[in-house]
Amino acid sequence: MAINLGGVALGVGIDLAFLLRWWLREKHRWGALVPFVLAKLYGMLAALAALGAVSLLGAVTWVALWAGNLAGYLGLVWGVGGSAPDVTRARQLALTPGGYVIVFLLTIVLFGLLKWGPQQSKSKILLGCVAGVLVALSGNVAGVAAIPLGSGVNLAGIGFTGVFGEH
Repeated sequence: MAINLGGVALGVGIDLAFLLRWWLREKHRWGALVPFVLAKLYGMLAALAALGAVSLLGAVTWVALWAGNLAGYLGLVWGVGGSAPDVTRARQLALTPGGYVIVFLLTIVLFGLLKWGPQQSKSKILLGCVAGVLVALSGNVAGVAAIPLGSGVNLAGIGFTGVFGEH
């Protein structure tokens, strides 16, 4: 799956909207940004790790990317008269088995936050994930994000498998 410029623009637009909300409504309290930023990182990780994989997470990220691409394309091409070329630059992350365990655990935490977290954080979490998916595959973002996200998840996975798995 490819990302077009409209999809990336929509992802950055979501970022800008939440920054405005944070500045104007949430009185620029740093703690108010945490759910959105963590969800965005998760969305980037999900797109880089699972997009193209035959999995439930891969299907969900594909649907988010497809919908964001379409909405961004419509906004750029039909909304303001621009164009939306392909800007894809990423491939799937190489995760270790322990790295995939960490992605699985983060997915469970995400669903737990959506189910039992405060009501005002749900839109931050969902839109943060979508924004992460939409920018993860684009140009330099993919390269810059893939190294720390993949390495961090793999390192955490090594710790997990060291404690619970292989000795």
